[in-house]
Amino acid sequence: MSKKVYAGHAVRNVRERLGLTQIDFARRLSLSPSYINQIESNQRPVTAAVLLAISRTFNLDIAHFGADDLDRVVTDLREALADPVFKGLEPSLQDLKNATTHAPAFAHAFLRLYGALRRLEERRAAHDDAVTSIATELDGEARNLAPYEEVRDHFHYIDNYVDGLDRAAEERSAALDLFARDDAPAVLVEHLRRHHGITVDAAPADQPDAPLLHFDRHRRTATLSRTLDPASRSFRLAALIARFEQSELIDRHVLDAGFRSAAAREVCRLSLQNYYAGALILPYRRFARLARETRHDLDLLGAMTGASLEQVCHRLSTLQRPGEKGVPFYFLKVDRAGNVIKRHSATRFQFARYGGACPVWNVHEAFEQPSRMLMQLGEMPDGVRYLCLARSTWKPPTRHGQRERRYALGIGCEVSYAGEVVYADGMDLKSASVSPLGVNCRICPRVACPERAFPPLDREIMLDPDRRGVVPFTVRD
Repeated sequence: MSKKVYAGHAVRNVRERLGLTQIDFARRLSLSPSYINQIESNQRPVTAAVLLAISRTFNLDIAHFGADDLDRVVTDLREALADPVFKGLEPSLQDLKNATTHAPAFAHAFLRLYGALRRLEERRAAHDDAVTSIATELDGEARNLAPYEEVRDHFHYIDNYVDGLDRAAEERSAALDLFARDDAPAVLVEHLRRHHGITVDAAPADQPDAPLLHFDRHRRTATLSRTLDPASRSFRLAALIARFEQSELIDRHVLDAGFRSAAAREVCRLSLQNYYAGALILPYRRFARLARETRHDLDLLGAMTGASLEQVCHRLSTLQRPGEKGVPFYFLKVDRAGNVIKRHSATRFQFARYGGACPVWNVHEAFEQPSRMLMQLGEMPDGVRYLCLARSTWKPPTRHGQRERRYALGIGCEVSYAGEVVYADGMDLKSASVSPLGVNCRICPRVACPERAFPPLDREIMLDPDRRGVVPFTVRD
């Protein structure tokens, strides 16, 4: 190993999940309890021999002990602590790493608390005259966004991969012989009828604004909107199957996640049903093999599987099965206002938790060049370079006078995997122009960026009344 791995938190989590004391854990690994204690307290790194011993003894993937999840927490802490409320109290990068490594639960609790503070302040700024007390605000609308944010963070920290659900979907897909079938919607309709007594109908023609799917529990009927294309119909039906066939797995996952509110639990259940749907339509091994063979050609994958571009991109970001991992991709979906609707990452790429995304990122340009695949070589402040792909997509209006819904999809991977991606062909990855990216302006260290929206919150700004550049201020280093 070229780099020392301090993963005491991961070793401790494994031991506690197995219900073993340090003495029992050490005995199973033929190690001393004091050595295990030193590893868990990060006084000693985890050696390759210990990692292999843990992997063999407890049938775990060695990659589980990587530092990517800690890197994400450290970046999130840096973003939160850039807030002026912490001015003069900013811990060093090493302090953040120590806190995250030694007390990961505390780090996550701090991020939750800061998120609540941000939501409260934003609500107070927008509705100052309606706020009477902090207690009233916390019990009211300020909590509306929390469930979605909590679930989003949950998937962020598990690399957007749910093993039990993924394998169950793969097994069901094989039983139905569903992969890449033109008649996939019909197969799913028949499965629901035969195994669950559910009849699937189309919404009446005079109801173009009908819900995408409406399930009537009493009549045992599912009504699909006529606006859905075949890929979307398959997805909605597959999610309905998850609701009836995977409720036990889903409930167990939700319980283990420890969400704070009933709303967050329901949001997670819906997300897990959608996860199962994607895995049922694009089963892990067959889709991963096809992705490798096509070198992750998104359009070709869609044409060969019948899935939409969004379904293909989303599924690629979930291929993180232990021992069978695919290329680690990030994936996000944004609307025209820059709101991030979806964000998932199996990479070290960091998404902004607060405020807008980096304006240099090509995902914003996708709206300007409809249906064209944009390619960008980007470098984050930590020096890691990414092959960034972006394309716009749209949903047509269902009646006259409605606006079309347009989105931008972004997907990318570290350049070390670029050889496995067809879009890198012809790009000189060593000497090509590199776009300096950041998480967002509020914590970006690139003080000379001409596209800054506002200065970094942890730096002092300087204004010169006699000079005016592209950005109206300079930042003290």
